[in-house]
Amino acid sequence: MPAEILATTVVGSFPQPNWLVDHDALTQAGVPRVRETGIWRIGSDQLTEAQDDATVLAIRAMERAGLDIISDGEIRRESYSNRFATALEGIDQANPGEVQSRTPGSRVMVPRVVGPIRRTQAVQVRDVEFLRANTDKKIKVTVPGPFTMAQQAYNDYYPDRESMAMDYAVAVNLEIKSLFEAGADVVQLDEPWLQARHEEAKDYGVRVINKALEGVVGTTALHLCFGYAAMIDYKPSGYSALPQLDATNVDQISIEAAQPNLDLAVLAELPSKTVILGVLDLGDPEVETPEKVASRLRAALTHVSPERLIAAPDCGMKYLPREIALGKLRALTAGAEIVRQSLA
Repeated sequence: MPAEILATTVVGSFPQPNWLVDHDALTQAGVPRVRETGIWRIGSDQLTEAQDDATVLAIRAMERAGLDIISDGEIRRESYSNRFATALEGIDQANPGEVQSRTPGSRVMVPRVVGPIRRTQAVQVRDVEFLRANTDKKIKVTVPGPFTMAQQAYNDYYPDRESMAMDYAVAVNLEIKSLFEAGADVVQLDEPWLQARHEEAKDYGVRVINKALEGVVGTTALHLCFGYAAMIDYKPSGYSALPQLDATNVDQISIEAAQPNLDLAVLAELPSKTVILGVLDLGDPEVETPEKVASRLRAALTHVSPERLIAAPDCGMKYLPREIALGKLRALTAGAEIVRQSLA
């Protein structure tokens, strides 16, 4: 059976080495929306070189694990979103705002929007060029989605959040096109707040995502989740925002399913999409057996064809010890091969 059947990938992140990042500080920072430079152990004059070296280590680890589609591990990022979100014009870097977080009763510092949101320069193009130069594997890069960035911003300029999200979409659109030109095989929008703010998502989520994809040529994905296992213990067993995403123009939908023990019948509501399914529980430090991974994939195959299924971890791998992360990825590729052989 062709290797592209039940391909394996990561959601995006891979653990950053302890010599590069203070993991206690990273955990205490939560998931930063503004810059959190205090997590880095390396001074600014040597940080880029150190991040490059750590990225090569992440690339080699994913190659050794046997993944079909790899990322750069998001090694240069403090969180999945803040590096891109704080690089845009229209943000008051010196005076962040504060909004309600995904956790009830908790508030978080976020970028303050004081003018039109614009992308005036490439943010992640060098990341993709570096990744492309250091592997022959297919490569994926992730970008925070416009809906999520608008939820993670304090609006001091736009008449409403929807109009702000549309300008974020234009900025993301320009970046996506540049990332494909730089050599990306897959570009993924990270949109966890589609689930957290599902009422607004129903109003304009599909429109804003499709705005971000206007004129884009290349394989695109959209990631949806309940939050990192390192931060959130309880997760519901169903996505309120998932079925509507079949109307988006993305090719692939990425969801975590292992930790929340997702009811996989919902996959039938995505008939036009390839599903990137989380089959590694990142809330459990025990490394899954290949047979456990295979059983999770077989459960999904009762609702989606093997040609439309990609195996992945749940999201938030950066918070794991590196050896556990590598062990889980090896189990992922071995489990996918078990199922692939049985299908053949």
